[in-house]
Amino acid sequence: MSTPTPSATSPHAPPVDVLVVGAGLAAAQTVAALRSHGFAGDVRVLGAEDVPPYDRPPLSKHLLDRTEPAWLTDELGLDLHGLADDVRLGVAARGLRVEPGRPGAAVLTDEGEHRASCVVLATGSHAVGVPAWPSALTLHTAADADRLRTALDGGPRRLVVVGAGWIGAEVAGVAAAAGHHVTVVEARDAPLATGLGGRIGALTVPWYAAAGVDLRTRAQVTDVGDAGVRLLDGTVLPADVVLVAVGARPATAWLADALPLHGGAVPVDESYRVLAPAGPLDGLLAVGDVALRRSARYGWVPGGHWDEALRGPDLLVRRLLATDDDGSELTPYVFSTQLGHDLTLFGLPAADDAPVVLGDPADGGWSVLWSRGTDGPVTAALTVDRPRDVGAARRLLAGPDLPHVRLDGETTLAALPRR
Repeated sequence: MSTPTPSATSPHAPPVDVLVVGAGLAAAQTVAALRSHGFAGDVRVLGAEDVPPYDRPPLSKHLLDRTEPAWLTDELGLDLHGLADDVRLGVAARGLRVEPGRPGAAVLTDEGEHRASCVVLATGSHAVGVPAWPSALTLHTAADADRLRTALDGGPRRLVVVGAGWIGAEVAGVAAAAGHHVTVVEARDAPLATGLGGRIGALTVPWYAAAGVDLRTRAQVTDVGDAGVRLLDGTVLPADVVLVAVGARPATAWLADALPLHGGAVPVDESYRVLAPAGPLDGLLAVGDVALRRSARYGWVPGGHWDEALRGPDLLVRRLLATDDDGSELTPYVFSTQLGHDLTLFGLPAADDAPVVLGDPADGGWSVLWSRGTDGPVTAALTVDRPRDVGAARRLLAGPDLPHVRLDGETTLAALPRR
């Protein structure tokens, strides 16, 4: 998709009723925002999982020390049943019907059709699995976490994690700290290469050995079976448990061909309105992992950023109801605790952006700035074990435009002068 041209949100009448499809963080926050901004109409929720909304990051970060989900009622004080008029959990969406000239849509389920003048798609994402490896586990839902904990129960296990991304690194560190024998297999040259690039991802390699984890990079898995994990070079890694952690995809299969998708995601504009070739669809929005958001700063922002699910719904609702919209835009934000280190990433580094490392990774905390070319704006900032730099990174990327900074030998984000 081409880089968008910013467009203003046109005024419109508020909806009569709202149907939120999904019952995760983005969905629950949408319902909360509707009520906090004064929407008094009918609000209904359909959720595929048969449990109340919960937060997903603790599933990996606290896999073994938190056996109950982080319920949003406890985490955010968010009572979905108290805010919505009708909440139906365990009811998965099976299809969507959009009628030309009629706002909103009809959502098809096993129990019948649900129609509203405004439908918000917030069905999230699902873990990528490999059908040919039925014994391998994935980690995305509370039920997935329960299965993985059970598999690791009963003493030291041989765990092989396929994928050294955010989830794979987090689980590897947690499992190794609990005494399990952990091997991580990564097809690319370095961990976190997809999100941070190979050069910066390579700086995390020493963390694995220090945490007691055997890391194998440039290693292709060809089979997972009773004998363990077989690599392309013929090596067989014995395994009691195998976790496939190779990413997540938007949960949009149920939409079939009802909407135009890009890479499986639902393209939306700055106001989270679903985009069709002729423009936004009336009364149809998407937010969270399921959405691909149009951005004046970054072009297109994919889902999967926790802040999009946490704060995106408030922007959606303010623009939907035309209330106190300040024209702000969310900055992509990822945080991770892995292998004894804390990472925060603000912004969205592109593959050809140039990274500059601040500080010495061998001596402790460090940070990274990515910019477009040698004199271009900063597109992203990463902090590693530098709590004081987190706030500076957030402020740096919070403005309406991407910032320019002058590197004058400073090694901390907080000390960098702006220009």
